[in-house]
Amino acid sequence: MFDNSLFIVEKIRKRVDELYPEIVGIRREIHRHPELSFQEFRTTALIRDYLLKLGLKVEHDFLDTGVVALLEGGGSDKASSLVALRADIDALPLQEENTHDFCSREQGRMHACGHDMHTAILLGTAAVLSEIREKLPGNVLFIFQPAEEKAPGGAKLLIDAGLFQEYDPSAVFALHCFPDIPAGKVALHEGGVMAAADELYITVYGEGGHASAPHKAADPILAAAHIITAVQHLVSRVTSPYEPVVVSLCSIKGGNATNVIPGKVAISGTLRAMNEGVRAQIQERLRETVEHVAKGLGCRAELEIVKGYPVVVNDPETTRALRKSLVDYFGMKDVVECEPSMTAEDFSNYLQHCPGVFMKLGTGRNVAGKKDIFLHSPFFDPDESSIATGMGAMSYAAFSWLTSINNAQQ
Repeated sequence: MFDNSLFIVEKIRKRVDELYPEIVGIRREIHRHPELSFQEFRTTALIRDYLLKLGLKVEHDFLDTGVVALLEGGGSDKASSLVALRADIDALPLQEENTHDFCSREQGRMHACGHDMHTAILLGTAAVLSEIREKLPGNVLFIFQPAEEKAPGGAKLLIDAGLFQEYDPSAVFALHCFPDIPAGKVALHEGGVMAAADELYITVYGEGGHASAPHKAADPILAAAHIITAVQHLVSRVTSPYEPVVVSLCSIKGGNATNVIPGKVAISGTLRAMNEGVRAQIQERLRETVEHVAKGLGCRAELEIVKGYPVVVNDPETTRALRKSLVDYFGMKDVVECEPSMTAEDFSNYLQHCPGVFMKLGTGRNVAGKKDIFLHSPFFDPDESSIATGMGAMSYAAFSWLTSINNAQQ
């Protein structure tokens, strides 16, 4: 590391430690009052007030909720040097079942995916970077994004509203809590790191009748059963075994009596893929399978595919540069490789417009003999010490990236 970088590392570490209790308090306040997608008005006000106190330029509203703010660095006359940092701010519609003293006070709502952690971490990052702004060789764009949990997602809507027309970052970074990675570690992967996700809605139409005379009816339940079985064969018989693909049918509804064959059955589920070409191929074969299996059993079926988020693809060159910076900050043992996961994230929309990296932040408690609860559980409870890890990662990622861009331009 250069002497200046070493000085900045120590400066960031010191301020992260000093700010940690305050940022934990902010995280807990956000956790007490979770807000669903596109309803994050209280959270938006909290973020805006905090950033204004730091002296950041809070930009005009791109959407009804969420905040975009700019920190102008003083370490370079190259105003074009810009890096973007993103956090998502919305919660999920489920009832918390933890027992700590900062549980959700909002009935049927919970931060069960760690977005309260992400928001607090990025606020802490803004506080750290605002104190070294004279050393920053460029500007930092903070994106507090609404509605990651609800398609089409806040990322796409921000981009459609002109975010990247008004700003042109050279890279965009984000992180996400992962309880299967121990707290204190940051995990990276080059290329596809999270899957594309589509919603599947199948309706099977038959001809109802008496259960004692199925030959006089066209049974949509039987057709639905065969469709479910046939769909599961697509992954193993259509795609390469080296291509990650998941098709899960998770809901089936039809009929309400023991002696009546219904006229309709509804099935829903999800398609996940790491390759956009494979995604399109499976979509086509799904439609053929659903329609033809139903027809062969005297029924008719329709498939609606609601396209979700694209594949999250970490730019390889940017990922390698970030890995080196994080090793400089944390050391080799705490910067690890992670496997891709079939969960989905609308951060993928930013990566279609500029290079960037989606980091996995370890939040697991690493208690012997105890498995950490995964995301979207009413018992999700991340290790808060990872807030300090996240603040350090995001702060030094921004500084080191701007420094590399500045050096390349000289």
